[in-house]
Formats: sequence, structure tokens, C-alpha cells
Amino acid sequence: MRSEAAKGMTLSAPATLYVGFLVAAPLAILVAYSLWTQTYVSVDRTLTLANYREALTDPLVRHLMLRSILIAGAVTVATVLLAYPIAYFIALRARRKTIWLLLITIPFWSSYLLRVFAWKLVLGFNGVLNSALLGLGLIDEPLTFLLYNEFAVVLTLAHAWAPFAILPIYVSIQKIDPSLLEAATDLGNGPVQRFLRVTLPLTIPGIIAACLIIFIPTVGDYVTPSLVGGSDGKMIANLIQVQFGAANNWPLGATLSLLAMMSVGFVAIVFVLSASGLGRRIR
Repeated sequence: MRSEAAKGMTLSAPATLYVGFLVAAPLAILVAYSLWTQTYVSVDRTLTLANYREALTDPLVRHLMLRSILIAGAVTVATVLLAYPIAYFIALRARRKTIWLLLITIPFWSSYLLRVFAWKLVLGFNGVLNSALLGLGLIDEPLTFLLYNEFAVVLTLAHAWAPFAILPIYVSIQKIDPSLLEAATDLGNGPVQRFLRVTLPLTIPGIIAACLIIFIPTVGDYVTPSLVGGSDGKMIANLIQVQFGAANNWPLGATLSLLAMMSVGFVAIVFVLSASGLGRRIR
């Protein structure tokens, strides 16, 4: 067994070292930059925590961080709630599952930017939705709350990340032993009780995976807030982009990046522990 384990570690060592380097090296660079300060023309490499003090005491940073977490949470909840029925239908009701799974992946055939711009055209002042409502006589003037706010960011991100929620939930439902559902039916459980007592508890891991897949990268998204968010939909990633770009303050940008990573990690750990405990109580 030791020999087999040694062979396995030897075979996986190059890939492990490669991936570890790709993760560890950029993270180490961020940590180093966060402990430096930006002067007018160069970076002062004297170690200091001034960037952390500035970031933690800045009300704008706290506001954007909280908004980012709330928007990412809203996107996660909306996407999972919409994805679960679709995954349930494909796993247990659909006849040609391959076709349905292919349809789910169709959005990936186009660029992410094109999908964001498409929503901008749909939700715009003179966009498709306003033009349709005006044509039907349901409104007298175009709706202004559809674009350049948090709602537009949540809607666009929920559509963009929907396949990433459908697929893990579909896999978790697909793995359920049909005999368990038959046994629940034989014991007198109706469709609702069967879902709450059997299907839902067994798919908690898939739900957790879908939530993490969506929540973690959504917090760091800056393209969608820039295009459809306006001033009311800006997130912490937009401020980080400004620091690395126009402001040319890499140390502060690295500090904000690390604080965002720590915040996301804390929220993710709390969510996983809470969801796991809920799953055990349901069972």
C-alpha cells in the first residue's frame, strides 16, 4: 500500500506543484504588495499596515463590500431557486436528457460580454422590454428602474450563472436511488412529503456546490456592474479595478483584493456549516 501511495503521489506531484504555484505565487505577490505603499511614481517597499487601516476605516470600502456580498447572495438565491426545478425536471421527468443538457449549455456558445450587452438592450430605456410594454399600452412612458441599478446586476448575473447551478443540482438528483422514492410512496408519502423527506435532503450537497460556484466568483465580477449597474450597482471589484488601473495604486488594490477574499471565505464557511447542519436536521 505504501508503494502504491508513493506511486500515486509521484504521478500527481507535477500537476500538484504546477497548480499550487499558479495559486500560491499570485497570492504571495498580492500579500507583498498589500504591505507596501504607493508613492507618486514608485512603490515604497517598506513593510506597513497602512493600506489595511485605510481600507478598513474607509466607509466607501465597507459599503461596496457589503453591497457586493448582498448582490452575490441575491444572485445565488435567485439562480438556485430557478435552477432547481429545471434540474429536477431533467433528472426525473425529461425523456431526452442529452438534448436538455445541450440546451442548457447553449449560452456558453456566445461571449459573456455579448450576453451582458444583450440584457442591456433588453432592459434599456428604449430597449426591447420597454418597447413591448409601450406597444401593448401597459405603460405610458419607458420604465427607468430596469437598468443601471442592483436589480439589473442581479438579473444579468443570475442568467449568466444559471447553467453552473443547474448542472451540480442535476447530478445530485440523478444519483438518488429510485427505490428510496418508491419506498417513501409505499409508506404513504405524497409528492410534497416525498420531496421534503427524500429528494431535498439528498440533494443538499448539490445545492451547496451550486451556491459556492455562483457566490464566490460573483463577488469578484466587475464587468456586469460596469455595464448594467451604473452608480447604484457598483461592487468592490470595480473599486479594485480602479486601483490597479486608473489610480495606479497597486498596494491598495492588493489590500482590497485580500480583504474581499477573506470576506468571501468567511461567508462561504458559515454558509457551508449552516447548510450542512440544516441537511442533517432535515434527515
